[in-house]
Amino acid sequence: MSPRSTGAHRLANDDDVLAGLGYKSVLARRMSPFGNYAISFTVISILSGCMTLYGFGLNTGGPAVIMWGWAGVGLMVLLLGMSLAEVTSAYPTSGGLYYMAHRLGGPRWAWVTGWLNLLGLLGAIAGIDYGAATFVGAFANLQWGFVPTPEKTMMIFLGILLLHGLLNVAGVRLVSVLNSVSVWWHLGGVAVIVGALAFAPVQHRSAEFVFTHFNNDTGFTDGLYVTALGLLLAQYTFCGYDASSHLSEETTRAQISAPRGIVRSIWVSWIAGFILLAGLTFAIQDYTGTQTSATGVPPAQIFLDVLGANGAKALLLIVIMAQLFCGNAETAASSRMVFAFSRDGAIPFAATWRRVSPRTKTPVAAVWLSVAAALVLAAPSLYSPTAYAAVTAINVIGITPAYAIPVFLRLRAGDRFQPGPWNLGRWSKPIGWTAVTWVGFVTVLFCLPQAWPITVTSFNYAGVALAAVLVLAWVLWITKGRRTYQIPSLNTHTDFEGVI
Repeated sequence: MSPRSTGAHRLANDDDVLAGLGYKSVLARRMSPFGNYAISFTVISILSGCMTLYGFGLNTGGPAVIMWGWAGVGLMVLLLGMSLAEVTSAYPTSGGLYYMAHRLGGPRWAWVTGWLNLLGLLGAIAGIDYGAATFVGAFANLQWGFVPTPEKTMMIFLGILLLHGLLNVAGVRLVSVLNSVSVWWHLGGVAVIVGALAFAPVQHRSAEFVFTHFNNDTGFTDGLYVTALGLLLAQYTFCGYDASSHLSEETTRAQISAPRGIVRSIWVSWIAGFILLAGLTFAIQDYTGTQTSATGVPPAQIFLDVLGANGAKALLLIVIMAQLFCGNAETAASSRMVFAFSRDGAIPFAATWRRVSPRTKTPVAAVWLSVAAALVLAAPSLYSPTAYAAVTAINVIGITPAYAIPVFLRLRAGDRFQPGPWNLGRWSKPIGWTAVTWVGFVTVLFCLPQAWPITVTSFNYAGVALAAVLVLAWVLWITKGRRTYQIPSLNTHTDFEGVI
């Protein structure tokens, strides 16, 4: 199966396509097709997601669920990404998911989709950068005996946020270059990590252990339930590929480049992530010791056991740099969502957040709002050990359903949907319905208890996060949104004072 392209669509001018969707081009179109793919690949960041959640996988199903769960979930995410890519090809705007939902379902669908997407993206910045701060703390502990207290971790986190804000206001060209470097850093990093672990002169686990060993430290007794929970390692990691859509107004040949960026980022991450997880699991020396590592980071314990302190620190630096690339790319994607949502009057003080720098053609205010919101979301981590899990919940529980809404509405629209040059043809409906069904399943899974007994510390706050987002969206709609939110008509772009 290969997506179909038509010459008429390929030759269409990007700015003309955008004008046909109702918007004047005000952002700098300086991102190449490779750069567009690179931003989604960087946001997925297997060296961030897989590493951060590896301990969760060891407890929830163990090696068998880690490996086979990655394979199965990756396939389902690829189908969802292909369906989303098809809709992106028809509507390549910075608004991404909510704009698609509006065109296919109307303003209320768009409003809910937009707020789920926005809070998911902001939660992702907080989760990624705070996770990076914990890895920096683990490295500093190994190198200098640094004690990463919550206060110190928060200061590291603040420094990372400021760094990403500064890099993003410098312009999309720098962001694109960093993302392109990030692709090779991630792939090279996986090769170095797996190679170092594979060829180290230590005993390795058997293939039977890696692909069949089941471990359950959740407190639940139902193996099927624990297996389902274990799928979340992969599903948590496969988030953020809508970044290609949000950067489409800054990408050349966007109707082809953005959908290809979505799909390519998923399948490359799927393959590379499987290799990384296999390399880690084959190298486990002490299973219980890895789970309860004093570093607080199970992969770091594997590095220590196999390579010693110096080797572990070197590999941790590779992971930390990948996480920094990831957070920077997520900041870019989130700021474009803030810009687009403000352009359509959906965010309070919209006139401020939609402004674009005349020098860099970047939505500077939207960048700093994204950074500030991420800081607010992560601030409770100073006082509560469950806060970081809640931030992660905001990310995944918001963004994953938001992926499926445009796909569902496209399926409901039937022949009324006019596909872009990248489309699935006759495979659109079977792939789309499979993807929507999968999202419904994992959304329920996100909200289920993950440990027993259920306490304040072990409680899964994902369902609370989802309810809070939906209530917030409803309150904002009835108090302001139904009067201020509006997207322009097709084939007539709207001018606004978007340059400062």
